[in-house]
Amino acid sequence: MATVYLVGAGPGAVDLITVRCARLLAQADLILYDALVSDDILALAPQAKKIRVGKRCGSVSIDQRFINRCLVDAAQKYQTVLRLKGGDPMLFGRAHEEIEALRAGGISFEVVPGVTTALAAASELGISLTRRGLSRSVTFVTPRVGSAEEASDWASHVIASDTAVLYMAAQQIEDVATTLIEGGLPLDRSVVIIENVSLPQSRKFYTTLGELRSGLSFEFVGPAVVLVGEVFASACADAMSLENFLSALPTSTAVGV
Repeated sequence: MATVYLVGAGPGAVDLITVRCARLLAQADLILYDALVSDDILALAPQAKKIRVGKRCGSVSIDQRFINRCLVDAAQKYQTVLRLKGGDPMLFGRAHEEIEALRAGGISFEVVPGVTTALAAASELGISLTRRGLSRSVTFVTPRVGSAEEASDWASHVIASDTAVLYMAAQQIEDVATTLIEGGLPLDRSVVIIENVSLPQSRKFYTTLGELRSGLSFEFVGPAVVLVGEVFASACADAMSLENFLSALPTSTAVGV
């Protein structure tokens, strides 16, 4: 009987996939993959037919119902079908909708976890999301709302948590910062935004909610995750002190730094 595997491809780096993910890539007949799955990861499955079904903010997206139908149809034509998702399938990956469709179609399936971006970001920073006496709670949220969905009370969960990681929030970060400040978080609450987590082109931005509310001085060219909390205060202070020092140097000196 054919099996559909909902597989987490991790945050992006090919060497952060799981051993099980690598084994299934080598066995797959068909792969339906997200937009954030890298070419290096797909290269581990040269024998498989590959179909891109990912969604990106601001781009034309494939309807989830079409993806669900593709999975059911594919299971009747191929022996091993991979639904390859960025990060972990069970966190903001709409896996529940695909699982329901597979169950309704009587299709055998298995979920293979992956490294979610929040944990990869914390590792990249060298900063734990939890810290004794400072951060005993961590919240993963997204302010993104689909066209047919009601707005969620994501902000209250961020405000109530010691540390928060916001997925799919970078493109509306000014509104996010304003909402959190109006909800009671201080202007100087530390924020780190990491673009292209785990990849060589990763970039880190250290700032505060107050600065974010005033507007961004940079643009994102890749997917980004937003981390909010006092556990990042020291790193933000150090980064901003260095930035202020470099900006105060004469141009000729700064170029050589």
